[in-house]
Amino acid sequence: MSLKANDLFGGALSVLLPSNAKDISDLRQIPDNQEVFAHPVTDQSIIIEILEYVDKDDEEAIRTHFSDLASDNDVQSGDAIIAQTEKIPDTDLKMTQCDNAYYILGQQNVSKFNEAAKNTVDMHIGLFRISKFTTDILVTFNNPSNINPESSSHKPVPVSADPWTLQDFRQILTSLAIVDEGIFGQ
Repeated sequence: MSLKANDLFGGALSVLLPSNAKDISDLRQIPDNQEVFAHPVTDQSIIIEILEYVDKDDEEAIRTHFSDLASDNDVQSGDAIIAQTEKIPDTDLKMTQCDNAYYILGQQNVSKFNEAAKNTVDMHIGLFRISKFTTDILVTFNNPSNINPESSSHKPVPVSADPWTLQDFRQILTSLAIVDEGIFGQ
């Protein structure tokens, strides 16, 4: 998948995103602290969020953010797990302001539009901890891995769909950069 440069939050951040990513703010209202992009054919999405800094150690911050995502998705207890966590080396990052960055692989069983049918979604998450701005930046790649036949999302995906990959997501994480620190109100 080819990636192209995108400005986020009015140019305060920049990132490489898949060239076919659709900006969801063109379709509906998105909170000011989020940028949301969707694949044009699959149910994949990428969400970039500027969040309040979780003033705890990194492992606890990871658990807190993952739990918040599960709550936002109305995921029931036991339907969300963190499968893997790894620190991203500073040398791989374009964002120099962060203290630490992590890749997290989680999985949630999510109902779309409050349906009874649950879909299994692999959640690839990048967490950028930026204590000097009391900010955490969360980048989430939602990648449905099992669609329930009763779900409104259950439809054939053409072979030509060219779904986004983990490699694409890792390039997104390493390309994310802060262009204007004024976004943090410092």
